[in-house]
Amino acid sequence: RENSSENILSSVNRLLLHEGKLMLAESTRLLDVYLFLFDDFLLITKIKRNKKKYGGSDTSLIPVCPSLTPELQSFMREGGFCTVLDQPIPLDRLILKNVEPV
Repeated sequence: RENSSENILSSVNRLLLHEGKLMLAESTRLLDVYLFLFDDFLLITKIKRNKKKYGGSDTSLIPVCPSLTPELQSFMREGGFCTVLDQPIPLDRLILKNVEPV
């Protein structure tokens, strides 16, 4: 469903609690995802890697938001980016379960 995604992260009352890389098991494949856990929802993004590196040989000059984790900053400097995989999941509708590692 299409909606105005530019407003999703702009709330001044929303707090980013945790973020990090994760491997999501879909039916027949594994997918690199990057999760953003806010105080009111979970946002799952798909990690994309550009075939070509961004900029020239010195990628340390690429501007990156300082509030991002060093891992995500490094990934973005290498030409990577994240796209929203699905609609945000409200925390009041989220159920977590422990599963055995495969």
